Amino acid sequence: MFAGVVALGLLVAPVATWAADTVVFAAASLKNALDAAAKDYEAKTGHKIAISYAGSSALAKQIEQGAPADIFISADLDWMDYLAGKKLIADDTRRNLLGNTLVLVAPADSSVSIKIAPGFDLAKALGDGRLAMADPASVPAGKYGKAALEKLGVWDSVKDKVAQAENVRAALAFIAQGEAPLGIVYQTDATAEPKVKVVDTFPADTHPPIIYPVALTASSTSPDAKAFLDYLGSEEARKAFEGQGFQVLQ
Repeated sequence: MFAGVVALGLLVAPVATWAADTVVFAAASLKNALDAAAKDYEAKTGHKIAISYAGSSALAKQIEQGAPADIFISADLDWMDYLAGKKLIADDTRRNLLGNTLVLVAPADSSVSIKIAPGFDLAKALGDGRLAMADPASVPAGKYGKAALEKLGVWDSVKDKVAQAENVRAALAFIAQGEAPLGIVYQTDATAEPKVKVVDTFPADTHPPIIYPVALTASSTSPDAKAFLDYLGSEEARKAFEGQGFQVLQ
């Protein structure tokens, strides 16, 4: 059922072939907002920004293996900490950039109605269908989702019904194409996809805070990378991020 969607998760481009001043590795959920910010920056400066989107776990592993990234933006603290522990980021450039919200979504034409609460019957709402999530073992959106369902006491009832995706945008695609009746994504993903609707929002106290840290990589040789990193904290970039539903933390 899900084979046709797999390619949508393969968002990493062959960065070695890019002609760019700065290469950014960014969590898949940032695509719409970061594309807008980068386009504005390019128009203002004439400098080219190339962005590779995927799950934070995949991107961190690629950086560890020597991929030529100048900037890393993770969807959680864990994967930035992972690279920091290996001395692969410039620690003095690291900061928390954005926040997000976790939501339960369904196809836009779905009639499902369910309220998120302790012990809520998510398994019944799924019926014979599956719950679309990013990989709960490694990808931030999946880890947040699993944590929330565990806190609410329903993970065990649905863990065998999970349609696991390699990043949150691939999970979103399952829902948008009607291949899963429910899924867990970020509020910003739901905002970006008109073919899904928000069923309910997970309370913030059911999962760790959703924080997107950003930093230059230790291996960056781009003279423009710091300028783009600074731009991400500008008022213009704030508008792009807030327009997609992110909370700007700076």
